[in-house]
Amino acid sequence: MSTQATTWRPKLVLASASPRRLALLQQIGIEPDALIPADVDETPLRNELPRTLAMRLAADKAAAGRKLAELRPETQGAFVLAADTVVAVGRRILPKCELIDEAGSCLRLLSGRAHRVYTGITLITPKGAERRRLVETRLRFKRLSSTEIEAYLASGEWRGKAGGYAIQGLAGAFPVKLVGSYTNVVGLPLNETMTLLSGEKFPVHFLWLNRV
Repeated sequence: MSTQATTWRPKLVLASASPRRLALLQQIGIEPDALIPADVDETPLRNELPRTLAMRLAADKAAAGRKLAELRPETQGAFVLAADTVVAVGRRILPKCELIDEAGSCLRLLSGRAHRVYTGITLITPKGAERRRLVETRLRFKRLSSTEIEAYLASGEWRGKAGGYAIQGLAGAFPVKLVGSYTNVVGLPLNETMTLLSGEKFPVHFLWLNRV
């Protein structure tokens, strides 16, 4: 980042520890000034819909991230961006898998059927205004063989992923149909994120002018 960019550009905090969300922002030329992971309880509420959960957790993460950002002199008054991605089959919310049995159950459930991926985005402006968006992508996986499932589980790529897969990796071979935003499935829908930021006068295109 150039000295000029750092002297006048408003600061941006990404309230996430996700390397995927950071990489996606960097892909469109946006470099957060700080990463401040927000530790919130991600347990769904009783009868909570997948889309409602995604929106609620994004808002909770943004609020928690802003509180932490305001405690640091270097990030006070920054924009705070947060997101949460939920994978669901109907009303059933699939877990962010940490155990191989969880991931295996998810893959067998998703095999040969349609599911939806929801990402809630929340942006808190330096003045405290809150902007929210919800993005939905519909996918259908091919019928996965036992060999494919076992090989994918052995890869370990599923760990920590909602629904037990990462579409930007080996599981990119699984969908036979995808309707909507691909980057939403990765974890941060870029078109909608850029629209939120630019709508609040964050200079999303500034660094594009300095690319070699």
